[in-house]
Amino acid sequence: MNLFTVLFLAAGLSMDAFAVSICKGLALPKATFKNALTVGIWFGTFQGLMPLIGYLLGMQFTSYITSFSPWIAFVLLFFIGGNMLREALIENNDTRQDEGLGIQEMFLLAIATSIDALAAGVTFACIPVSLSPSLTPFLNTLFACMITALTTCLFSIAGVGIGREFGSRFQKKAEMAGGIVLILLGIKILLGL
Repeated sequence: MNLFTVLFLAAGLSMDAFAVSICKGLALPKATFKNALTVGIWFGTFQGLMPLIGYLLGMQFTSYITSFSPWIAFVLLFFIGGNMLREALIENNDTRQDEGLGIQEMFLLAIATSIDALAAGVTFACIPVSLSPSLTPFLNTLFACMITALTTCLFSIAGVGIGREFGSRFQKKAEMAGGIVLILLGIKILLGL
C-alpha cells in the first residue's frame, strides 16, 4: 500500500468516529474545543492502536495466507464497508451515546468505533505498507497507523464542531461515505490497481 491508499483507508476508517463525534457535538451542552480535542484524542488513539494490533496478529499467519492476501483484504474491507453502509441505512434513533465525556463512556465508544480498524490492520500484514523503501515493514505499518490516528483525530474534532453547528443530518452520510470508500479500496486491492 502506498501513501495514497493509506490516506484513503484512514479516511474510510475514521468515518464511524466522525459520525459519533457529530452526535457528541449535538449531545454536549457546550461543545468547546477542549471537548472536541478530548473526543479526537480518544478516537484517534484507538484508531491508531487497533490496526497495529491487527497487523501484529496478521503477521503470525502471513506464511499461510500470502497467496490469498488480496482476497482476504478485499473480503475484510468489503465486510467492514458493507457493515458501515448497513448501519447508515437502518433507521435507528439511538445515537449510541449520551452527553458525557467520562472515561468509561469514551473508552467504550473508542473501542466500538475502532473494531473495524482491527480487521483492517490484518490487511497490512497481507498487503504490506510501503510508505518509504528505507523503512522496515513494521515501521511503514507504524507510520500508517499514525496517519490513521491523526486522520481520525482531525475528523473527530471536526465532527464535534459540525454536530454543534449543524445537527445530525451529516451522521448517516458520513457513515455511508466511509462504507463506500472501504468497499472501493477492497476492490482496488483485489484488482491490483
